[in-house]
Amino acid sequence: MPANILLVEDEPAIQELIAVNLTRAGHHVIRVLDAEAAQRIVRETLPDLILLDWMLPGMSGVEFARRLRQDERTSAIPLIMLTARGEEQDKVAGLETGADDYITKPFSPRELVARIKAVLRRRAPEKTEDPVELAGLRLDPASHRVSADHRNVVLGPTEFKLLHFLMTRPERVHSRTQVLDQVWGDHVFVEERTVDVHIRRLRAALEPTGHDGLIQTVRGSGYRFSTQGECTE
Repeated sequence: MPANILLVEDEPAIQELIAVNLTRAGHHVIRVLDAEAAQRIVRETLPDLILLDWMLPGMSGVEFARRLRQDERTSAIPLIMLTARGEEQDKVAGLETGADDYITKPFSPRELVARIKAVLRRRAPEKTEDPVELAGLRLDPASHRVSADHRNVVLGPTEFKLLHFLMTRPERVHSRTQVLDQVWGDHVFVEERTVDVHIRRLRAALEPTGHDGLIQTVRGSGYRFSTQGECTE
């Protein structure tokens, strides 16, 4: 599944090479040359993943990564460090700032694409095209199909994204704000009760096969996808 990737790289030739290969892999790439420009982008909208060069003019990549991890709004963004510094202590320093992976230059475009896919699978599984199957419910992002006990389930685009998000994080409770940020997108100004409306639509679509109870309300907290217990609403 295409991801919105913020590429922070100050060497134009390397930036172009990376951007071209990621675009070929189906991703949307936003390019900036320094951390200050990256900060402005992140204030406007959250990318799905950040590729961050260690050595940048002005604020270093390590310092920018540290700031991202200290801010609650940006702390969960998947982050891969790019650097020519291949010593063990440098790798440790990069990972200790909160980077999810560390790639030493020079690297092959295929390796980079594979690393991105692996990080997204771990940190943002709803951004991949891997099918998800739980409790007789199967969601396939590639074909945009959902089935319940082999019966087709028709969902609208928002309900599909909502189900995908919940199924890739089973048993975890998500507040309405978290669901809005992850499903509708950061800086999209809609009321929190909008989530309730789409949850009801999702349950209604799953009700004929008896799978509506998988979408549970946790009073005072939010929603979760669970194969255990009953809906508390």
